[in-house]
Amino acid sequence: MIKVVTEERVSAEFERLVAQFEQFQSKIRKVDDQLANVGRMQSEIAAIEATVSNADRSVTVVAGPGGAIKDIQLTDRALAQQPQALSAALMSTIQQAVAEAARKQAGIVDEHVEGLSITDQVLETQAQLFGTSTEELREKLEQERPSRQPRPRPEEEYHEDYSHQDFLDGDSTPQTPTSPPGSGGGSAGDEFLQGLFNDDHR
Repeated sequence: MIKVVTEERVSAEFERLVAQFEQFQSKIRKVDDQLANVGRMQSEIAAIEATVSNADRSVTVVAGPGGAIKDIQLTDRALAQQPQALSAALMSTIQQAVAEAARKQAGIVDEHVEGLSITDQVLETQAQLFGTSTEELREKLEQERPSRQPRPRPEEEYHEDYSHQDFLDGDSTPQTPTSPPGSGGGSAGDEFLQGLFNDDHR
């Protein structure tokens, strides 16, 4: 009788150990899945690109994750504008590109992490900043999600790229870009843009 009770007790304890081990394994698999999900999220965020052009497509800005400016392109039409007009178009396009990149990044985070509602917070902040509604911004977000559109290339020939993350520093005044090296000095476009930003600093 004692032997039977002992065997039953050992069997019950063994079953509990097996059950605990299975629970532990389940938690490990869950952690592994979460880590893999975080890795996918980080990869998607790193690949973010938001390309925005102004109304006449003379200014194009490409923003990346965290509001980084990856590319700025100006056409001949842009360089023919008055300095104040070009500066306004440039800053407005930068703001729109950074805002779109932020919406994309928030959407990716919410897709991978439940309960944060980052997108709602971003849309509310941008609605106040741009004087629009969260519904309008949400519609934009839905249009931006399906696929990353190729960078627009107007028929006009582009001049050198002017990509400077200084545009997002605390001082909203654009900084003077460093002229690209060349044997014959800067091009006409370089001199025009240099003069534009110098005028803004005066």
